[in-house]
Amino acid sequence: MFTPAGRFRVVALAEAVSWIGLLVGMVFKYATDLGDIGVKVFGPVHGAVFVAYLVVTAVTARQLRWSRWSTFWALAASVPPLATLVFERWALRTGKLDDSATPAGIGLALRLRPAA
Repeated sequence: MFTPAGRFRVVALAEAVSWIGLLVGMVFKYATDLGDIGVKVFGPVHGAVFVAYLVVTAVTARQLRWSRWSTFWALAASVPPLATLVFERWALRTGKLDDSATPAGIGLALRLRPAA
């Protein structure tokens, strides 16, 4: 989680999980008589994680030098449920989340290299 890619992957997963929690809460609110406690809990959680995802995405896009289109799709992925996971898998497969090709990744590699 100390790299831009690591932070992005964690927040993308958290955003998807919070979406699931909110969706389950909405099912309980509208399809049962159990009340809206799920929405009251997961609504603010998802809102906070959503904002965190947008911020981390913007920072990651800058640090990893994503194109405008990649950045646009990463941000757009925050809207449909679980789309952040789809984008994260695509970005991993296409090398968009490769820290070794960036100055931040090089710095991490130098810090992790054993002393000679």
